[in-house]
Amino acid sequence: MKSNCTYLFRLLQRSTAAPFVLALLSTVCLLQSCKKHDDKPPKAVDVQLIADNLVAPLGVVTAPDYSKRLFIIDQAGKVWIVDAGGNKLATPFIDLSSKLVPLQAGYDERGLLGLAFHPDYKHNGRFYVYYNLPPRAGGPVSGTPWNNLSRIAEFKVSASNPNMADISSEKVLLDIDDPQLNHNGGTLEFGPDGYLYIAIGDGGAADDVAPGHVNDWYATNAGGNGQDVEANLFGNILRIDVNSGSPYGIPADNPFVGKPGRDEIYAYGFRNPYRFSFDMGGAHWLYAGDAGQSLYEEIDVVKKGGNYGWNVKEGTHCFDAANNKVELPGCPVQDTFNNPLVDPVIEMNNASNPKGGKATTIIGGNVYRGHAIPGLQGKYIFGIFSQPGNVPNAELYTSKPGGTGLWSFEELTLKDRPNDIGYYLKGFGQDWDGEVYITVSSMAGPSGNTGKVYKLVPEKDNSGHGHY
Repeated sequence: MKSNCTYLFRLLQRSTAAPFVLALLSTVCLLQSCKKHDDKPPKAVDVQLIADNLVAPLGVVTAPDYSKRLFIIDQAGKVWIVDAGGNKLATPFIDLSSKLVPLQAGYDERGLLGLAFHPDYKHNGRFYVYYNLPPRAGGPVSGTPWNNLSRIAEFKVSASNPNMADISSEKVLLDIDDPQLNHNGGTLEFGPDGYLYIAIGDGGAADDVAPGHVNDWYATNAGGNGQDVEANLFGNILRIDVNSGSPYGIPADNPFVGKPGRDEIYAYGFRNPYRFSFDMGGAHWLYAGDAGQSLYEEIDVVKKGGNYGWNVKEGTHCFDAANNKVELPGCPVQDTFNNPLVDPVIEMNNASNPKGGKATTIIGGNVYRGHAIPGLQGKYIFGIFSQPGNVPNAELYTSKPGGTGLWSFEELTLKDRPNDIGYYLKGFGQDWDGEVYITVSSMAGPSGNTGKVYKLVPEKDNSGHGHY
């Protein structure tokens, strides 16, 4: 279908309209940037149930072994398999529930948080998980115990059963004593360079100010694991080489190799980069959803060595750790290393923002690279955990990447759920065909059995045929 501008323009060409009318119309259309079909607001999409009877599914991962199986990360400690025929297997791929720190039923940010398969998994059977164990002895300060032990570990698949992990094969790569229960990040993913990327939150509590949150270079805001790159690994996205070293190696071009700063750090200045993903196409950008404090939520395009601002900034705004509901009138534009504070590409108002907003927490998603829904091709899909009210009423959004400054975004409406998706949104997933999945639950915390995985599919017309 031709755009409205094109249609009107051709009608006027056939009429007796004066040339200046045609010129005026051309100018108006140019100013309005007559949009192609692919740029139009998306129609409603539908969802297809993939798996249910889960506790709190946080993401969907596929293995690079051509099996077309889906692996579901359930926060309660299990990874479930949906086979190529669409059947959820009765026995989990791996069960780490007995190793986890006890989880709070009402809400918790700990548990089994991440899963990634080695790029050569088909031949070496290696995969990686991020989970939280009970704390070790000691604490961030005298009299304050650690909250949990965050662990990145390698396992191998069973030699006799491709649908079962060898639980005895655990190799610990990284243990981090964690001061608070929240802001654990959790995503693991191999980048196109073959290295393992790991999201680590700022340690928890609020404002990046609490026991275990060190002082950084920015004296205006006390504390600052997000800005500190030497004392700990909190508030960063890490990049390690699992194919060398003991227990891992460091890529030679990591930004702090040979200079002050922890060698594992790839990018820093994050509050809680809970979910991130690499674009399967284009330039393979790394997109991270970073949960805000009280005013702004953000999506970042993460580059090597980038400083993404927390807790100097929240989104594009100057942050005040002493009063997180009020923006400071000014703040630095670069850090002590002369690295600029990188602004997000997408910013949303938090539900607590006095200016108005409805996002309790932003949930980073994926760039759609599938073929079933052409209108979403190349668009970044993300969402919010819920809206205010402590009810399951999450929403999905899309944004077309590109351009300078903040990108626009719009709601992605589900066919039978025009107001919201009817669940809490916990995460996303993507298969090797580029199709996108959402993981949801009727419960805010890791409890019950209302967790489900849905696949985004085309809306069907009355004939039963999909269209978009």
